[in-house]
Amino acid sequence: MNTQIFATMGPACGTENIIKEMIAAGMTGMRLNLSHTTLPASKKYIEAYHNAAVSSGVKPQILIDMQGTELRVGELDFPADLEENAIIRFCSREEAFVPETEGPETVIPVPLPVLQALVMGDEVLLDDGKILVKAVSEEYIGVSIGEGKDSGYGEELVKVCVDLQVLRGGVLCSHKSIKIVDKDVKMPVLTNHDIANIKLTKEYGVTALMQPFVRSGEDLRKVRQVLAENDAEDLKIFAKIENRTGVANMDSIIPEADVIVIARGDLGNDMPLWELPKVQKDIETACKKYNKPYIVVTQMLASMEHSPVPTRAEVSDIFHAVYHGAWGVMVTGETAVGAYPVEVIKYLANTAKTVCER
Repeated sequence: MNTQIFATMGPACGTENIIKEMIAAGMTGMRLNLSHTTLPASKKYIEAYHNAAVSSGVKPQILIDMQGTELRVGELDFPADLEENAIIRFCSREEAFVPETEGPETVIPVPLPVLQALVMGDEVLLDDGKILVKAVSEEYIGVSIGEGKDSGYGEELVKVCVDLQVLRGGVLCSHKSIKIVDKDVKMPVLTNHDIANIKLTKEYGVTALMQPFVRSGEDLRKVRQVLAENDAEDLKIFAKIENRTGVANMDSIIPEADVIVIARGDLGNDMPLWELPKVQKDIETACKKYNKPYIVVTQMLASMEHSPVPTRAEVSDIFHAVYHGAWGVMVTGETAVGAYPVEVIKYLANTAKTVCER
């Protein structure tokens, strides 16, 4: 069995020499997170990978991870240090809806659908669940309905901000994920940002697209239509299963996908963590039923962002993922920003190999 070993591009592995070492250690492909960057802005990483692959005699695989339906924090002037019990404010990223009223010092721009979905008492996970906040109040303004303010149609109340108490603190940076606990906020399947990147995929040698928060087979049919419209129909689609809705609709998703991604970060935010191993196993079983390849992602070797040696639990996790049938495994921050990208690939690839040596 030839397990696919995927790393994530980033400054920690951004040079041709380091990537060569990663390829020699067993890496077979690289992911590029386009949630808050573009293919042109990532050109130096892509070129370094292409050059390293050619000189190493391997075919490069570039997987671009799209914004898709994921809800994210907007652009912050600087990282926000959210202390426990502090009150912060969510406001829409639409400037027209930012109120000119006194309020908490820390203001976080969020997509308008987040404000519309929030009600008092809702809990919100930020940055893959590292930070937890709770809605405690909301503010509305009157917006005129009709052609003009004197049109006679009256006013409509529009929610413009929500104040939240910090239950579990941490440092929040721009573009980090947002998840309202027990709520599914509908967003477009692909954003304008995604489509702009899709138009450039041939130019940059992209081989596959990772679609976040896939909810149904219909989501993937829409993605394929966009690919066809932008001369990118050759791209493989990796469908990321990141919420309960996707898990419930596996039978419709699997036939439309080339590869299933068990994305345990946001998937773990959508349920109590103790349920996650069972759900992972359920997805694996569904993939085997349809003979569909799948990869396992998130915190495979998280401790190695700062340590040259993984935990025993991490290598056991890798072994069991491959043992139970994973076509591939992937690391993210471990190689993008971690201190030991080459060592990460060595542990990932060598642990996967031991499955074949049983």
